[in-house]
Amino acid sequence: MAEAKKTTKAKTKKVEPKEKQAKHAADVVAETAPVEAAPEAKLGTKQEAPEPKAKAGKRSAKAAKEVEEKQTKEARKAEAKEKSETTKKPTPKARSKTERAGKKYREVAKLIEKDRVYDAPEAMALIVKTAKTKFDSTVELHVNLGVDPKQADQNVRATVNLPSGTGKSIRVAVFCETDDIAKAKAAGADIAGADTLSPLLDKEQLDFDVLIATPKLMPQLGKYARLLGPRGMMPNPKSGTVTADVASATKEAKTGKVEYRVDPAGIVHLGIGKVSFGAEKLIANFEAIMDSLRQNKPASLKAIYMQKVTLTTTMGPSVRVKA
Repeated sequence: MAEAKKTTKAKTKKVEPKEKQAKHAADVVAETAPVEAAPEAKLGTKQEAPEPKAKAGKRSAKAAKEVEEKQTKEARKAEAKEKSETTKKPTPKARSKTERAGKKYREVAKLIEKDRVYDAPEAMALIVKTAKTKFDSTVELHVNLGVDPKQADQNVRATVNLPSGTGKSIRVAVFCETDDIAKAKAAGADIAGADTLSPLLDKEQLDFDVLIATPKLMPQLGKYARLLGPRGMMPNPKSGTVTADVASATKEAKTGKVEYRVDPAGIVHLGIGKVSFGAEKLIANFEAIMDSLRQNKPASLKAIYMQKVTLTTTMGPSVRVKA
């Protein structure tokens, strides 16, 4: 029975194929064979392992290239800056207004002494002489006042009648009732009557230079304040354009009544006539304005009132005048 079992076991034992046996033998021989030294390695020398390159970051080849390009660019900039500094032209000297002006201006400017303050008659004669425009130039008066326009009591504003007129044709409109239309027209008003003016104001047609209104109708002009106010045409009692006597107000506006007001810089700018008036008529207008300015000196002012008075013409040189 025992022998029979052995024979059955021997029969059931698996036999490995020849190919696998051959492969196994080759593996065993390879493991037991001595390892040969690499032909490149030498005895007594330590072989260094190659340094691995970073794919990205400060050590990458791309980063090194960018640093090199940046250094090259900075070097070029420094070289160009040095070159420009060596070849840079000297800054040209700033020229005065007289040097930059035209030939005619430079010729007449020689007649005026720059640092001299002239008397009114002498200054006016120079003003007429130095006007070289092809048209009838306007004579302008500029007075620097030592006031603070931000203070209500130092905000100089008034009207003055010019004895020689302004040299301009003034268009006067009168916003009045029906009873005053004939009086305004007789005094020289170009437009008169509330019924006539209201449609024009609604259409924003300002075909006039001065607007006069009666006290009763002033509330009706309130809705036009945004239209008239910025243009300086809103009637005001201080300027004499709000009055019940529309006839006299119209005559004054037509004959040369002007309004002046100090600007935010403390300067009064006003046209006092045309060069064609001649020196005498211009002096009369000049004296009338200066007298008005003296009368309207603020009581609270402690500084010098008239600091600088200058006369000039359109596109002409300026002349300092004694206050």
